[in-house]
Amino acid sequence: MSRLNRVTVLGSGVLGGQIAWHSAFKGKTVTVYDIAPDAIERCRAAHDQYAAIYLSDVGADDAGIAATRERLTYSTDLAAAVVQTDLVIEAVPEIPEVKTAVYKEVAEHLPPAALVATNSSTFLPRDFAEATGRPEKFCALHFSNLIWSMNFAEIMAHPGTATETLTEVTEFAVEIGMLPIPVRKEQHGYVVNTWLVPFLNAAQTLVTNGVATPEDVDRTFLYTGARFGPLGMMDMIGMKTAYDVLAHWARETGDAQMSANAEYIKSNLLDQGLLGLQTGKGYYTYPDPAYQRPGFLDVPDLSAVPRLVSLIAQQ
Repeated sequence: MSRLNRVTVLGSGVLGGQIAWHSAFKGKTVTVYDIAPDAIERCRAAHDQYAAIYLSDVGADDAGIAATRERLTYSTDLAAAVVQTDLVIEAVPEIPEVKTAVYKEVAEHLPPAALVATNSSTFLPRDFAEATGRPEKFCALHFSNLIWSMNFAEIMAHPGTATETLTEVTEFAVEIGMLPIPVRKEQHGYVVNTWLVPFLNAAQTLVTNGVATPEDVDRTFLYTGARFGPLGMMDMIGMKTAYDVLAHWARETGDAQMSANAEYIKSNLLDQGLLGLQTGKGYYTYPDPAYQRPGFLDVPDLSAVPRLVSLIAQQ
């Protein structure tokens, strides 16, 4: 059994909030830190939603939910949030400068034995190892959205990561019910995002360029038996994260279409306050998105043909 029982999650967004809730549900004592009080309040509200999900879908009972809440605290004081922690999981925005600044500030307050893990799946651990002040105690531990059902964790080292660190972090992942996915070489995008980012970017290209609506893009994917399509998936990931990732790789690669996709998300969603599931609206409106309603994949009757033809013929 690992010694990593006191956990601090830096960043209370969609995934940070899920990591915190799930770790507490699995018996860890968790502090959620965020610089913004309103973000903390959104996280508390999300935890109320997760309580209902865990009762209905995960097999939790009222006592388990009450115990989970008892093990959770929330803080806007970084020093207080990390001063007694065993493990810090960084889940702040996918912006290198932000991550580096957070690591440097955290390093001033951590106890000597504490480990640090990044939840990034865009950047390599080596990019931030020195900023942590303890490179040998640092690695990547990346979770996926809907952590209670997508229960795997990608674990990746950098050249200076100690084997003991990897052992303890992998044990921690198992203890909170995650299937560890060993990433055997440092890889931008790790395993999941190496294929997921091109997939989401391709779907967004169809929307950006007016080729298809978000609903029709998702319909084509739902026919594979998936629970949601790529645009619905972006809502769950969070539009801010989707924008940050696409904008970063557009700059890195000079990909004009990816840049246009990032700008589309900014102009049509972020600037309108549509952050996805986090705010109740993105490409879809929650908690009852169109793709979960009866009839979303039904074959239309013949009266719909003129409208469909007009859409095809307008090019």
